[in-house]
Amino acid sequence: MTEWTPRTKLVHAGIKRSQYGELSEAIFLTQGFAYDTAEQAEARFIEAGEDEYVYARYGNPTVRMFEERIAALEGAEDAFATASGMAAVSGTLFSMLSAGDHIVAARALFGSCLFIVQTILPKWGVEVTLVDGTDLNAWRAAMRPDTKAVFLEAISNPTLEVIDIRGVSAIAHEFGATVVVDNVFATPIFQRTLELGADVVIYSATKHIDGQGRCLGGVVLGTKEFIRKTFEPFNKHTGPALSPFNAWIMLKGLETMDLRCRAQADSAAALVESLQGHAKLCRVIFPFAPDHPQLKLAKTQMTAGGTVVSLDLKGGKAAAFRFLNALEIVTMSNNLGDAKSLATHPATTTHQRLTAEERQALGITDGLVRVSIGLEDSGDLIRDISQALDEA
Repeated sequence: MTEWTPRTKLVHAGIKRSQYGELSEAIFLTQGFAYDTAEQAEARFIEAGEDEYVYARYGNPTVRMFEERIAALEGAEDAFATASGMAAVSGTLFSMLSAGDHIVAARALFGSCLFIVQTILPKWGVEVTLVDGTDLNAWRAAMRPDTKAVFLEAISNPTLEVIDIRGVSAIAHEFGATVVVDNVFATPIFQRTLELGADVVIYSATKHIDGQGRCLGGVVLGTKEFIRKTFEPFNKHTGPALSPFNAWIMLKGLETMDLRCRAQADSAAALVESLQGHAKLCRVIFPFAPDHPQLKLAKTQMTAGGTVVSLDLKGGKAAAFRFLNALEIVTMSNNLGDAKSLATHPATTTHQRLTAEERQALGITDGLVRVSIGLEDSGDLIRDISQALDEA
């Protein structure tokens, strides 16, 4: 399997068939597992072996197939699936940090991630330093002997800043800190994050992995030591387990993920090219856009620019709302990575909890609209967005 290409791994990795030889992966919709003897139950509670299970909160055969498949794609030693992407983020940070620890995080984060690092971790006695993620000097200046971890989004939400993962990882490892990267926007299709130096990679499986707006899910990938000794004990006792049914949905999503992401990225690039210099726009933000400030870095880390484009409209909130209300194909929703193209206004949705000053510091203007490109015909999308810009 190590010689298979990613597309093949996404179809075949991790499959375990029952005695019936089913072609499609089985859904083991069960809470518990039976034992033949009391001695067997005792032994399994001490240490469950390969393909041995105790309780669905600890593990499940369908969930394990999903974990093994995404680990094979990512090139990780192990993985643990969770009930949502935020369960993956919070479980990772909570499982590895204690009162008195220090963490450095990029300032540009998804709203719920910011809430964890700005509000919950300090309340638990963890000291947090936020930095400009694109500035390696800022990362180095923030590091301390007691820094336990660094946390960042490979591509920030929603301003699409690209962070130098190799550079940040090298700095963090000098201080013995663990590098945790949320790689949702870059996707495992376009970026090999562990190979760039990250220690732990997180995905909201709700996004591109499902890809069709059906289920919540998350997954954490890293070394077997981290997953089984740090992450698993915290999460199996706190309970954010992925449903076997949702795991099955994610397995089906992985089968087509490579095809979907590449088609979406191609459409995103075509849209960006069509909108360059548009009179209604201050900026067209896309990692592979010719004017992106981290274009050179993006092309060294990623094989495509991703599936999300952010548009900064002249005229602020009023223009952004007119644009959103005029869209006919693109749907208003705060999700991303879906087969349907989706648009949201971050200042009033995903990042509305921030103050106006905090949003300004992050580059989230009142005119900014985040557009997740779906699987519709690219020409239809370009025409729809163009006519909506006319209305703005």
